Amino acid sequence: MTRWRRSARRLDSPLFPSIGIARVARPRDSPCGPARFRAGPMCAGMKRVKKKTEQAGRMRLRIEQAIRAIPRGKVSTYGGVAKIAGYPGAARMVARVLRRGFGLPWQRVLGAGGAIKLTGDSAIEQRLRLEAEGVRFRGRKVDLRAHQYTTSRRKTRSKKTS
Repeated sequence: MTRWRRSARRLDSPLFPSIGIARVARPRDSPCGPARFRAGPMCAGMKRVKKKTEQAGRMRLRIEQAIRAIPRGKVSTYGGVAKIAGYPGAARMVARVLRRGFGLPWQRVLGAGGAIKLTGDSAIEQRLRLEAEGVRFRGRKVDLRAHQYTTSRRKTRSKKTS
């Protein structure tokens, strides 16, 4: 299925007379949509968006692999999992993968600072599962100093000799 998005250009239409809009040169006979129903000035600036399924699939698999690597009794944050997977700043994608994933240890992924971000019965279940694995809490947050998962990869630095 084709997806459409609006580009930076604005509509050139008599429906918006109060807005000063530059006219867009566009041939009137070209279709602007799947069934020619968007032809004309109402579809000015529509561009076809390509799906990036291969890249998104690889990203999802790497995030799932990073989540499965968290051992029992350890936890990580959404941002930490994204960083381990190689996508720093993709914490929302981690949440999306957890929501759609099956068989993942979802209880080992927490919000920033060790807080449980789920609500209702899911939050209670997450806390009970973590306590069953031996994770200690300080109030409502996990003690990250004792239970945070870090990768065992060491970055070697080359020392310059004079």
